[in-house]
Amino acid sequence: MNLRIKKISTIIGIGFLIFLATAVLSQSEQQKKKALVVWGGWDGHGPRQCVDIFAPWLEKQGFEVTVSNSLDSYTDKTLMSSLDLIVQVYTMAQITGEQEKGLLDAVRSGIGIAGWHGGLADSFRSNTEYQFMVGGQWVAHPGGVIPYDVQIIDHDHIITRGLKDFSMNSEQYYMHVDPINDVLATTTFSGNHAAWIDGAVVPVVWTKTYGKGKVFYTSLGHVSKDFDVPEARAIVQRGMLWAAGFSDEEISWICQLK
Repeated sequence: MNLRIKKISTIIGIGFLIFLATAVLSQSEQQKKKALVVWGGWDGHGPRQCVDIFAPWLEKQGFEVTVSNSLDSYTDKTLMSSLDLIVQVYTMAQITGEQEKGLLDAVRSGIGIAGWHGGLADSFRSNTEYQFMVGGQWVAHPGGVIPYDVQIIDHDHIITRGLKDFSMNSEQYYMHVDPINDVLATTTFSGNHAAWIDGAVVPVVWTKTYGKGKVFYTSLGHVSKDFDVPEARAIVQRGMLWAAGFSDEEISWICQLK
């Protein structure tokens, strides 16, 4: 009798463990963050190549990632409402009123958005409400691809914490920017290619909010090779996590910050 009771207890125990494991996995799936990566526009920025760097990285962090090369994704209300993060890599294009509304409504509702270079801040030159959301618009890169320095000005923010000033050989973006941006890094123009801007200090990395949504932007990343610079890659990785709503502690753990 005792042996039979032990067998029944063992069966019940195993069943409970299976149930518990299934419940934990189910909960994990429910909690998995979702990201939409939309790429396209001018091919000179290598949008697909950049997506191939960061979309797999997001997946490694547990994101369920949808990659799209159509702005029509923004009109899919079911998809948009399910997201935690939008990553846009779309330069010099046109967006319809319906597409823009879908994107802006999603960010205003609390979905984060992240992007870099012209993929976010030179996407739709005629759409001022979109630019209001981003917090800036590219207007020039004097000299084209040149060596320039990036100065970290906020050493406490999780996106730039622990990073030192660094150098790039790329397009140094001159930006028109929103005064409410929380600027984390800047660059100073020499005036060698446009004398009247000598000494101008322009933001390179910023965060802001639009409605309830978190917005992250960096002007780094003219082409995918720019992300061979460790600081440039780290800034985008952390920025995406920040925009998706991860806490400082979570970002610090994921990115192995000291």
